[in-house]
Amino acid sequence: MYVDFSGSSSSWVPGKSGEQNDARDQELLDAYSRAVVNAADTIGESVVNVEVKISRQNNSRGGSAGGSGSGFIFTPDGYIFTNSHVVEGAEDISVILSDGRRLGARKIGQDPHTDLAVLQIWAPNLVHAKLGDSQKLRRGQLVIAIGNPYGFQSTVTAGVVSALGRSMRSQSGRLIDNVIQTDAALNPGNSGGPLVNSAGEVVGVNTAVILPAQGICLAVPINTAKSVAVSLMKHGYVRRGWLGVGVQNIPVNRRLNRYHDIKNESAALIISVEVNSPAAKAGLQVGDAIIAIEGMIIEDADDLHRALLRADGSASEIHVIRHSEKLAIKCTPAIR
Repeated sequence: MYVDFSGSSSSWVPGKSGEQNDARDQELLDAYSRAVVNAADTIGESVVNVEVKISRQNNSRGGSAGGSGSGFIFTPDGYIFTNSHVVEGAEDISVILSDGRRLGARKIGQDPHTDLAVLQIWAPNLVHAKLGDSQKLRRGQLVIAIGNPYGFQSTVTAGVVSALGRSMRSQSGRLIDNVIQTDAALNPGNSGGPLVNSAGEVVGVNTAVILPAQGICLAVPINTAKSVAVSLMKHGYVRRGWLGVGVQNIPVNRRLNRYHDIKNESAALIISVEVNSPAAKAGLQVGDAIIAIEGMIIEDADDLHRALLRADGSASEIHVIRHSEKLAIKCTPAIR
């Protein structure tokens, strides 16, 4: 018999504590395994292999070429998410389903600025993925990536959300915001595959690996993908605001900050204005430093791109510094 610090007594059984720890560890391992298995089973039939043939004129090597990536069905009528860089320049696209069926696919549209593309196939008995809410993700949360790296179909890797709110440059040079960073291993061929949570809901579209780093993989949030899909399915492209200015980043003098009560450390300096552009018509001039649009602080060209993504065809109030004066100019960005 022994007495603990609370005064209660219990019997001691040799080896019992170790056995309990082993059982507890096994239970935790089983819970993790079950989460990964269930998520993989839930999403597995929606994941596809995307194979493309690139035309001679779009191939830098001068001949026909091919490539492959991943994707996933997200509607019952066969719409598929993949990466824009997977289908760039493709003259022929084939999709291989998890049950082995090979189908021709039509490209609905692609958006290089977010590295997303939407395809469509026609076939009976398609299984589509459930889309989650990437806004609900938390650092450290379990995520599972499924794709076809190096042609190995339905490969499953697991990891955690390493960070949220990252930014990544697309192949077009534009900035993709709110990118998900994860350590779930990705390899060539994983591009366009789903990143899912433990419930099997898609929370991101896998898009890039940072080389030569290990365990730094990036995915476009599914909430971004949803809005892109709406535009691609409706128009075949993504509508964005256009001012018609060229800008470069400049620091903002601290005295101007204090004088005008602004928080910018830098701004987007207009270095060119296109003739008959929205900026020209509104009176924006070369030398104006854009510091805010509709209350959103503009500190560089990337901030300007973000603000123009919100444009809806209505007038926006653009705050600029011109010859040390702060001006508010009404301008209606064109939709492109």
